[in-house]
Formats: sequence, C-alpha cells, structure tokens
Amino acid sequence: MSIANTPILSLITFLPLVGAALVALLSGGDDEAGRRNARWIALWTTLITFAVSLPIWIYFDKSNPGFQFVESRAWLGPLTYKMGVDGISMLFVILTTFLMPLCILASWESIEKRVKEYMIAFLLLETMMIGVFTALDMMLFYLFFEAGLIPMFLIIGVWGGSRRVYASFKFFLYTLLGSVLMLLAIMAMYWHTGTFDIPTLIEKSNFPRDMQWWLWLAFFASFAVKMPMWPVHTWLPDAHVEAPTAGSVILAGILLKMGGYGFLRFSMPMFPLASEEMSTLVFVLSVVAIIYTSLVALAQEDIKKLIAYSSVAHMGFVTMGIFTFTQQGVDGAIFQMLSHGIVSAALFLCVGVVYDRMHTREISAYGGLVSRMPIYAFCFMVFTMANVGLPGTSGFVGEFLTLLAAFKVNTSVAFFATFGVILSAAYGLYLYRRVIFGEMEKPALAAIKDMGPREIAILAPLVVLTIYLGVQPAPILDVTGPAVKKLVTQYETAVRPQAKQAEAR
Repeated sequence: MSIANTPILSLITFLPLVGAALVALLSGGDDEAGRRNARWIALWTTLITFAVSLPIWIYFDKSNPGFQFVESRAWLGPLTYKMGVDGISMLFVILTTFLMPLCILASWESIEKRVKEYMIAFLLLETMMIGVFTALDMMLFYLFFEAGLIPMFLIIGVWGGSRRVYASFKFFLYTLLGSVLMLLAIMAMYWHTGTFDIPTLIEKSNFPRDMQWWLWLAFFASFAVKMPMWPVHTWLPDAHVEAPTAGSVILAGILLKMGGYGFLRFSMPMFPLASEEMSTLVFVLSVVAIIYTSLVALAQEDIKKLIAYSSVAHMGFVTMGIFTFTQQGVDGAIFQMLSHGIVSAALFLCVGVVYDRMHTREISAYGGLVSRMPIYAFCFMVFTMANVGLPGTSGFVGEFLTLLAAFKVNTSVAFFATFGVILSAAYGLYLYRRVIFGEMEKPALAAIKDMGPREIAILAPLVVLTIYLGVQPAPILDVTGPAVKKLVTQYETAVRPQAKQAEAR
C-alpha cells in the first residue's frame, strides 16, 4: 500500500483546523471582503480535505476485516494517540468529508453575519466528527465525541432561529448528560483491563456478565440520545427547526450516526452478553420509534419538523438491524445510516432552497411549485422517494435488509416495523403533494425562481448518489462485509457458550 507510512488519517482529521486558523487570522471584521475570504478559505479547506480522504477509499483493502492506516504513538501515561479505520468507520469518514463542502456552499448567501466565526465553527466541527470515526483510543474517542458538542451548540445558538437559545441548550444538556455516564464507564473499563486501546478491548476484553450490564447501560445512555432513540429524541426536532440549513444537514447526516457507530464499535463487541439480554428492549424502543414518530410526522405543519421526526423513525430501523446480531441486519443498518446521511441531508438542503426565498417553513405557505421550479421539484421527488424507501433508491436497500434480518430473528418486530414503511410513504407523499403539486394560490409564490447554478451543484451529486446506491449497493456492502462478518463472528463466539450453559441448566 503506497500510503501505508503516511499519517493520512491525522492529515484528514486536522486539515480543517488549519483552515479554521487561516480564517481566524483574516484581517477585518464582518465587511464584504472578510466574509468573501472566509467563505472561500472554508470551501477550499473542505474540498481539499475531501480530496485527501479519497485515497483511504482507493487503497482500502476490502478483504481485510481489521483496522487499516493505523497510526499510533505514545501520548500521556496510559493514553495513546491511535487512529485507524475499518470497513465500518471508513465510510463515515468519507461521508463527513463529502458533506462538508456542500454545507459551506449551502451557507454561501444565507449566512451574512459573523461569517468568519460561522466558518471556524464548521471547520472545528469537521475535525471533531472525523476524529470520532478514526480514534482507536477510548479517551481520544471521548474527547472528539464531546468536543463536537461545542461548535454545534454555537451554530444553533448563534445562527439559529427565534428559539435558538432554548434549542441549543436542550441539545447540549441532553447529549452531555448521556456522555457523562459513558465517561464513568470508560474509566471503569480501564481499571478492569489497564488499557484504553479499542482494538485490544474488542479482541481480548472479557468483562463479567454483571459488569457488562452496567457498562452497556452507561454507553447506551450516550448513544441512544445521539441516535436519537425514543423517548430521548425530543431535542432533535427543536434543534433541527432552529438550526441553520447547514447545521441541520450535519445533525442529520453525521451527528446522528455517531450513536449507531458507537453501538457497533463498543456495545456489540465489548459487551456481547449484555447486548444479547437487552436486545428485546432495543427492539421495543425501535418499533415504538418507527411507528410513533412516523405518526407524529404526519401531524406536522413545519417542513423541517416533519423531516426531523422522519429521521427518528429511520434510525429505528438502524437500531433494529444492529440488534439482530446478523450479517444481514448489521450490513443493512450501516447502509441505512449512510443512505440516511445522504437523503436526509438532501431533504434539509431542499428546505433551505425554498426557505431562502420565502423565509417560512410552513407547509401551508407553499403549493404548485412544480410550475415555477421544475428542477427543484425533480430533486425533491428523488429524495422523497428515497426517504419513503422506493426500490431503485438508496433508502430501499437498508430498510429491506434490516426488515429481512428482523423477520428471521423476531417476526413480530418485523411485522410492526413494516408499518413504518407504510407511514413513511404517507407523510412523505403528503408533504410532496402539498408543497409541489396543486394550484399556485399564494400570491407570494408568483415570482419564485427555480434553483440557480450553486444550488444545482449542491444537490446534483446527492441525486446521483441516491440513485446509484439504490441500483448498485455492492460498493458499500463489499467494504462493510468483512468487518461486519468479523464483528458478528466475535459476538456469536462470546454468546454461544453462555447460551449452551443456560440450556444445560
């Protein structure tokens, strides 16, 4: 591998920090030249970061289920600076670097005040998000995991809507409370094993059953809020509604995926016995999330809020798939997370397009847009169909795999979860019909213009990916397959002896 000795993961992780420093060093305040320079530096930084991240996809050994591009050096005492990616985490790194330039472009005209600070916050956030997916030391993971709260808190609280302070504090307090319990669990794991090294804990840790149960609950408190799972999901609609468009894109596209990633990286491999015992609870919470939040989405009059509740429902399929503990279920959960990262990000970008023109997110304020915005109507249709799970779009593959896996493990769970697919069609088509079709009765819409070149450039790659991954999911499944197979095998090896002992009793 030609880049084996290159610290490419460190380069990808900390390049945005360099861009943030350059933006911070810009002279001038919030004048036109300062805003323009901050935008261009942020855009080029994110584009270069995305370009630098592509070699980890190109040179990634798909047959190797272990960690690759590993960097390790001593840090402080038992702490080590260790980074690496496997077939699961590598995809989330690429997703993060791909979405960030789109977020900067989406903010090009809508953010006019404190542009320098806004761009710095986004570049800092990119470093923290990439660090979460590349860290192979538990304390390093925790630092990145927690530090990401700060720039997102500022993005919502400074550049958000009228209730931005309430929404930002609710987001911060919910996620912080769960993470405090995770920190206590990390310290308990270190005292038991003497290491923070994630690969070592995955391969060799053998926590007692009772200890696993408490550790699992502590990590669950953090990851369930981050997903978010019902009933700790209430911060998400408020955060989405008040956040600027790009903030909503990152919330839905990346931050929600950290919870699912945490289940795969920590809960399932490190606490297999507790995961097995708690799977019924997760199934129940997943089904409730899928059905309940879909029904709530049907009642929404705010476009952003409707999409936010649909995100909670789609994440229910993710947790359901993970806790089937099968190759098919976990593959489907990862694919669903990646697909949702693309589709939900695109839907929030679509909301931003009309919000920038009309400055309202009320569904009732629109109607008949197809006659004035045909390109927009096409893009919105593709993403709505993917959100519904139409075959031929990326949204279908993940849902189908998780439902198949759930049907093999627990038919009742699969039966009730399938109602979520029907309900998603109900709220998705309801939203599309009211916004796009019908008569253009609102006088304010008479002069509305279709998407410009910048907006087309933002949505076009998302349209292509949504359709391509729907008809050709193999590039993703080939990458995740070996890592997931290893994960499932380790889980079965740990659980099977315990199951036999229970049967013997």
